[in-house]
Amino acid sequence: MLRRLWLLGILVVLAAGLCAAEQQTLTGYLMDKACSADALKKGEEVAKKHGRDCALMEDCVKTGYGVITAEGKFITFDQAGNKRAIAALKVSKKENDLRVTVTGDVSGDSIKVASLKIL
Repeated sequence: MLRRLWLLGILVVLAAGLCAAEQQTLTGYLMDKACSADALKKGEEVAKKHGRDCALMEDCVKTGYGVITAEGKFITFDQAGNKRAIAALKVSKKENDLRVTVTGDVSGDSIKVASLKIL
């Protein structure tokens, strides 16, 4: 019985560690969720060519945003991050090559965005 409790305790600690968010700065390409699957499948060149006008289309805005990392992952933004992405896209002069740095609490495949800057 004691051994089972000990094992259960270790599992709880490990699970808590896996679920905990960690402050990180990510660099990659800003992209809406609707277009991210194609970019992940076809590679960095597709992400680099993805345009601001597409990212601001109503259907794309509705899906939310994220960053495609150099490791080929799509890390989704929280609601505040989506708002920051829209604001940054609207003031940016860049047509495409929407490289960004994003800082926030990363948990799994999502980030609670504290800051976002188009490079």
